[in-house]
Amino acid sequence: MQLKQLKTIDIEAKEWRDKINGNSYFSSDVTLNYGMDNQETIKLPFQYGYGDQYYHASMEEVKNLFPKSNWAKDRYTNWELKGKYKFIIRHFIQRNCLKKELNR
Repeated sequence: MQLKQLKTIDIEAKEWRDKINGNSYFSSDVTLNYGMDNQETIKLPFQYGYGDQYYHASMEEVKNLFPKSNWAKDRYTNWELKGKYKFIIRHFIQRNCLKKELNR
């Protein structure tokens, strides 16, 4: 897939909090061009992170698919990305999951 073919980025993440040690972990599925013929899915494994780290890690993985693009070379904010590349970004995280739900 080329960057100009990218229309949607859907991020669905799950978070587990280790209450004993006070750490948060997440995993996510990133679907590119959801529902289209050229749909692709990237799975981010169980990793440390809290807050919106799932979003930043997921977007970094998408960016790595296009190493020759200006997106990969420059740092854009979310609003700049949406305006420059005209794709739709949707993201959701389900919090308070069980640890085994993240280890798929």
